[in-house]
Amino acid sequence: MTRIALLTTGGTIACTTDDSGTLRPTVTGQELLDAVPDPHDVTVRELTRLDSSAITLADIDALIAAVDEALSSPDVDGVVVTHGTDSMEDTAFALDCFHADDRPVVLTGSQRAFDHPASDGPGNLLDAIRLASDPLSRRQGVLISFGGWTIPARGAVKRHTSDLDGFISTVPREAPRPAPVPAAPLAGIHVPVLAAWPGADRSLVDAALAAGAHGLVVEALGSGNIGPDMGAGVIDALEAGVPVVVTTRVPAGAVTLAYGGGGGGATLGSHGAVGAGHLRAGQARMALIAALATGRNVSDLLI
Repeated sequence: MTRIALLTTGGTIACTTDDSGTLRPTVTGQELLDAVPDPHDVTVRELTRLDSSAITLADIDALIAAVDEALSSPDVDGVVVTHGTDSMEDTAFALDCFHADDRPVVLTGSQRAFDHPASDGPGNLLDAIRLASDPLSRRQGVLISFGGWTIPARGAVKRHTSDLDGFISTVPREAPRPAPVPAAPLAGIHVPVLAAWPGADRSLVDAALAAGAHGLVVEALGSGNIGPDMGAGVIDALEAGVPVVVTTRVPAGAVTLAYGGGGGGATLGSHGAVGAGHLRAGQARMALIAALATGRNVSDLLI
């Protein structure tokens, strides 16, 4: 019989509603599993019970270690992780950067709380367990199972705040998965995401550098452009040796760094900025953090 290791971290799938109507993660990992009638052999380990907006790099390090520990047993056929949807795509990407095992790791969660009369949590968890048990899921890297869809970790984005099929992929199907790299601690690496807007000045860049940022992700306009004043700040950061990845606020399409001008993508690229490809801000940030942690070129982790 297939054996699955279930790691739980909290999120809406583990939330109940308190007397004030506020959602709080209160449900144990075993209670989540008990709500899913399934013949698979599943072992449960509860790591945290957090909203995913509160998950830190240290928590992600602990999750990476827990996945590795689960897969150290040859009797385990796959791993399922329950996680909040707010930052599921960030965590999934981080796991995929380091996941070199053929066996699948599948993340899932829910849009509706555990005590909602029509919660999507049990169904999503059942789908994730079945996906992790499927031999066809081997050698596919880290996956997200959500709302009836299977989505590769790299390029996954939450597309809607409440729809039950809340995730999509921004990456073309034919894009190859970059090779995983050896795991390294992520905690302590400070990479903020800076949003651009028409006429944005350099104040956010200067504040981030003053706060000790090890790298920057700029959520630019269009295919990767920012205004000339913010561009001057980014160029100063690059010349000071701070790596910069440029992504976009546009929902789909690649970052191309094609335009000139003081903050145009081509200008930023000529000073060493790297386009995020098809990755949006959260995953571009995780790529730069993983690159800094492992001493790799961030381009090797992008897609």
